[in-house]
Amino acid sequence: MRLIKDIEWLLMRYQVFVLNLFGLTKKAVERLIHMKQLRPDDYFVLTTLAHFWGQERQSRPDAIALLKQARRQQPSNPNLLFNLGFLLEQQGLLPEAESSFREALQLNDKLDRAWYGLGLVLIQQGRSDEALVALKRNTELQPMSPFAWYQLARVHFDRHEAQQTLEIIRHLQGFEPKVAEQLKRETGLKP
Repeated sequence: MRLIKDIEWLLMRYQVFVLNLFGLTKKAVERLIHMKQLRPDDYFVLTTLAHFWGQERQSRPDAIALLKQARRQQPSNPNLLFNLGFLLEQQGLLPEAESSFREALQLNDKLDRAWYGLGLVLIQQGRSDEALVALKRNTELQPMSPFAWYQLARVHFDRHEAQQTLEIIRHLQGFEPKVAEQLKRETGLKP
């Protein structure tokens, strides 16, 4: 009997995968809600449903609650903490987001996404010195990703540090010329 229930459960998980694969998100969410009724604490259901709900602004508080529930099962999962921090930041819950990103980084200091998220949260809190440290760490881990470079340039520009801003624009011209051009337009600086 237990084996049959386990097989049925695996089939439902497979259905979620297939529904999502074919872009039937609403059906996948319906299946996940049904699965949550059967197993309210199932980690796969909690995190997958949170993923779908996190994409909808009105459902983000529910997604956050699901991730917090999942966190009780895996408190040392840096990716889960990053996802939670990301949604908290999206909801404007900056101190909680910062805490979640920092916890993720204590578990894995090479989690570049968490460094970037932390940098964004610190910028929004007006803590530019700390934001620069976080964003620089992100660029060390992801040197070809323009996102942290862009934010670094913006922080330097807002701090009236034109030379550092120009250096970043020059650097971006080498591998992300569109981002470099955007920064030139926004700052009025020309290397």
